[in-house]
Amino acid sequence: MAQSELARIRLETEDGTIILGIDETRAPLTAANFLAYVDGGHLDDATIYRIVTLANQAAGTQHPIEVIQFGSPGPHENRAPPLPPVPHEPTSQTRLRHLDGTLSLARNAPGSGGHGFFICIGAQPELDEGGRRNPDGAGFAAFGKIVSGTEVLLKLVERAEPTEYMRSPLRVRIGRLF
Repeated sequence: MAQSELARIRLETEDGTIILGIDETRAPLTAANFLAYVDGGHLDDATIYRIVTLANQAAGTQHPIEVIQFGSPGPHENRAPPLPPVPHEPTSQTRLRHLDGTLSLARNAPGSGGHGFFICIGAQPELDEGGRRNPDGAGFAAFGKIVSGTEVLLKLVERAEPTEYMRSPLRVRIGRLF
């Protein structure tokens, strides 16, 4: 899909703005879920609550990844997600891969994701279907990508803490570009 056909979302951080392109054609369920969170104002209190680097993952992690995760509610918040989880759209179905700058849906089990999202730092093939990051091998549902602002993502990586879940989550503002 051409970048001009992607829905555009603005992710504003203290370090600058990232523009995300959402692929509603190849990942319709996951894209619709994300856009429902954006359009419904459910990400008005969103934070970046997890920055995973090679240096801050648990010792012995067999399949390390590098991602920045954001959403609302974050794991530090004691409230339920406002919308139900979305069915899993595997990368074998969408043909979207976890490349540098890919936007994807966080989850535990397939079909449990909905309110947490992450952006890949570098290629992360272990997050594609068949990857070994999760024992189920189902991978994660990629549904978009950075279309501008990669330098901001790299600045955010520099804010990583000694552990992947941040003691001081970073506030973000998220909205549609029209």
